[in-house]
Amino acid sequence: MTDTPIHITAAFDSGNIEVLSVDGAQARLKIRRDAHSEFFQWFHFRVSGADGRTLVLRITGLKEAAYPDGWAGYKACVSEDRDYWGRAATAWEPEVEGGTLVITHTPDSDLCWFAYFAPYSMERHHDLISETASMPFVSYRCLGQSIEGQPIDCLTLGEGDVQVWLQARQHPGESMAEWWMEGALDLLTDEANPHGRLLRDYCTFHIVPNANPDGSRLGHLRTNAAGVNLNREWHAPTPERSPEVLAIRKAMDETGVDFCIDVHGDEAIPHVFIAGFEGIPSITDEQSAGYAAYRSILDRRTPDFQTKRGYPIAPAGKANLTMATNQIAERFGAVAMTLEMPFKDHNDLPCPDQGWSPERSAQLGRDCMAALAEWVMQG
Repeated sequence: MTDTPIHITAAFDSGNIEVLSVDGAQARLKIRRDAHSEFFQWFHFRVSGADGRTLVLRITGLKEAAYPDGWAGYKACVSEDRDYWGRAATAWEPEVEGGTLVITHTPDSDLCWFAYFAPYSMERHHDLISETASMPFVSYRCLGQSIEGQPIDCLTLGEGDVQVWLQARQHPGESMAEWWMEGALDLLTDEANPHGRLLRDYCTFHIVPNANPDGSRLGHLRTNAAGVNLNREWHAPTPERSPEVLAIRKAMDETGVDFCIDVHGDEAIPHVFIAGFEGIPSITDEQSAGYAAYRSILDRRTPDFQTKRGYPIAPAGKANLTMATNQIAERFGAVAMTLEMPFKDHNDLPCPDQGWSPERSAQLGRDCMAALAEWVMQG
């Protein structure tokens, strides 16, 4: 019985793995590239026949991944109930089989799931949309359709003059971004929460929890069904390449944008941080002050955020206007930002059992909205 081969499958929503070989409780695997693209890093698969056996799973060829620097210090996510996601013992062997991640885990049940980060399924997405849209002060709007015909869902709430846009998962493998959305929506729709009540009075929110449903369902890291990186399409989106961005940007043109958070995850940097729009051509002192004020407020409100580590700042006039944050800040004069969470752990406040997790992502969403309430009142 102990020599019976384990069975591995990724034939489900957001699944991604290719099985090269199986020998008892050991397996050699590789990650499938995003369709029509060279990007790969996201994995999500199920192992059965695992009860009480020490699994040794070797994912190979990872030096060619989108972000090979992301593997050092990384631990794979694992769950036996698809509710609680912990971290498995993981070793990075850069010189073995083109870069190999070795995952070792002994489950207590026959089934276990492994993923690059805790998945956020399309089924859970639809539950989030339907439950939130059913609330009396929330309205729903379909902004358009993805390449494969999935809706680009938008939730609107609040009655204030400040137009706030929140969007997540332009890069579908960054599933922590939609867990963040759960937390943000939890605060904004809680009638007893004072921050939510204030924000609904002063702001009108337009919330897109998943800007790339096709890539999410297909198990992509970074692209839509056409293999297009949506966060490089904001200067000139088209129906053929990037209907998702085209739909969102058109809706933004209708409402205007005063404040925007584009929510992401970073493969290599083990910290939570924000990237801004410093290099846009028409930046104003008011925009810069608003951005600096929000970062300062968030830094004070939660130890899960920091301002010392992040991306290099673009020189004056050199911002990449194909990216959402820069295009939105330039186009609307908005205070816009890209929020990044780690795939690894937050090294300033580590959690050995879970690393960065769905729960902390959701809590950060709440903290970001509480910081926004303070920012609005200062404005």
